[in-house]
Parts: sequence; structure tokens; C-alpha cells
Amino acid sequence: MRKYIIAGNWKMNMNLSESIALISAIKNSVANEKLNCELVICPPFTNLETASALLKDSNVKLGAQNMYYEENGAFTGEVSAAMLKSVGCKYVILGHSERRTIFGESNQLINKKIKKALSSELLPIFCIGETLEERETGTTFDVVKKQIVEGLSEISETDVLKIVVAYEPVWAIGTGKTASKEQAEEVHLFIRNLLAELYSAEIANEITIQYGGSVKPDNAVELLSQPNIDGALVGGACLKAESFLGIAKAC
Repeated sequence: MRKYIIAGNWKMNMNLSESIALISAIKNSVANEKLNCELVICPPFTNLETASALLKDSNVKLGAQNMYYEENGAFTGEVSAAMLKSVGCKYVILGHSERRTIFGESNQLINKKIKKALSSELLPIFCIGETLEERETGTTFDVVKKQIVEGLSEISETDVLKIVVAYEPVWAIGTGKTASKEQAEEVHLFIRNLLAELYSAEIANEITIQYGGSVKPDNAVELLSQPNIDGALVGGACLKAESFLGIAKAC
């Protein structure tokens, strides 16, 4: 049975003291809860070690927002998988639209990162999604297919089961616009069917596919009720404990 995963991508927000306050609020609120989903927070790199210490023995998991595919070396400003593992990360977000559009990351680069994460026993949250222009010109499925096929190139059946796919229409990220539950489900079903073609129906049915894009407590229930939406990659709403936990409760 597929796992529901609610992950919060803090992006470039929250200094250390703010992070401590937010993590403590989230952790304490779910300390005695039996969750129907896995909760993951992804703070900035500078706060990961402190976050790991705060989350020790809790039911909230730690993730990072990015990593490089090399083990070490002269790569100023980058962070390796081994570094993330050393501070207690379980997940890492790869291929987020902001990495693609602002920093020019290609499908091939993201594929290298996914392979490195998997070989380092980190679980990738692999982001895909179309821009507003691509949506309006009717190329959503072509874009998503290319991102998946190239991003998962040479990924084995065993390893693909360790990957979380996050569909995030770029036009809905941070804009206040949200794909309707029908629009989101349509693309999620397409993704699952494509994974079935690339691997098998059995494998595709086991892969968690999150939705991301202005997810809030008041729209989470209708999105998560769709048969192929298995959680959420949350942006702005994860920066307040109340709204992040409200989305988790929608599970």
C-alpha cells in the first residue's frame, strides 16, 4: 500500500531561532499522534544539524532541499549526499522547479543527483511539472513525460520504489493558484500510467506521487481524496505549524 507523505519545503526561509520555534511546535503537536502519513520537514542547509537534534526520537523526518552528485571536491557552495546523511537527513528534494528555472538544472543533471542520492541511501523527492505557457499550449503531458523518462533514466525497479514523485505545476507554486482536483488527478494518473509503462503496473501502484502548488488546509482534503494523489509537497503553508499540521490532518 502506498504511503502518504506530507513534506514541507521551507525554501530560503527561517533563520536558526525561527527554525527552532517552528520545529518545536510541529514536533510537540504530533508527539502523541498516530499519524496516517509521514511528516517531513526540509529546512535550509544551515539549520539541518539543529533540526536533526530537535527531531531525535520524534515521528517527524528530516529532509534537505538539494544536493550535488559528486562525493566531495572543488564545488564551492554545494552540499554532498554524505554531508546530508551525516546530519540525519532521510529525504532530499531534487529537481524542484526553482532549481530548474532559476539555476538552469537539466533533466540529465537531476538524474545524476537522483542516482547519487539512492546510492547514498537518501530518499529522493523528485519534482516535475509544467509552466503556465506549457499548460496553455497543451504540452503538459509531453513536458512531464520528458522529465520523468530522462530523470529516471537507468534507475532500476528496486530503486524507483525508493523515490517519491512530486507533481508541481509551476504556475501554481507560490501564486495562490491551485490546480483543480480534476486537473491534478488527471496528471497524477498520467504519471502513474507512464511509470507502469516504464516499469510495471505493480511497481507504479507502489510509488508515492505527491501534489505541490499552493496546498493549504482548506484545499488539502479535496486534493488528497483523489485516487492517485498520495500526499503533498508544501511550500508557504509549511512555514506555520498550524497550517502545515492542518494539511497533515487532511490525510
